Amino acid sequence: MKKKARHKPRKPAGWLERLKASVPTREALAAHPWLRPVAHRVLDPQLWRLQHEAVARGVAIGIFWAFALPFAQIVAAAAHSVWWRANIPVAAGITFITNPFTVGFWLWLAYQVGSLLLDAPPPVHISEGVGVVAWLASFGGPAILGMGLFAVLGSTAGYLLVKLAWRLRVWFKRRHR
Repeated sequence: MKKKARHKPRKPAGWLERLKASVPTREALAAHPWLRPVAHRVLDPQLWRLQHEAVARGVAIGIFWAFALPFAQIVAAAAHSVWWRANIPVAAGITFITNPFTVGFWLWLAYQVGSLLLDAPPPVHISEGVGVVAWLASFGGPAILGMGLFAVLGSTAGYLLVKLAWRLRVWFKRRHR
């Protein structure tokens, strides 16, 4: 009697292979109960290809939602990518600019920019007998203004930089030929 050989599935070698193996397939996404009603739109191949206009739109959408929304940024970016015909993975990936490790820096910088533009007084100190709500409110207005500016100006700059980089790449390729 012959013994059946058991083969262990081979583990992907590098991080890129592991990432590709962990990403769900189009069929798995189309069969997901939450995505089934909109699968025909979300799984449009144009939203997943690296075309210069779709990538530029994806960068702009990702940067905008990274600064405009403190939570559920990926969901908002993916939904707007479908609406604006942008690259979904690029938009979702760019939202990680503001992640739990960097959000403190971005909020501090947004507060600095906002207080400079509003000519806001220095924030009150909790030791002065004010409550936590008043202390947070003294930071709120300038920080919201700064994050709004980062969202609008950052998305515009990101779009233009991707378009410029893509044109330079094409120009260098043609020149090299």
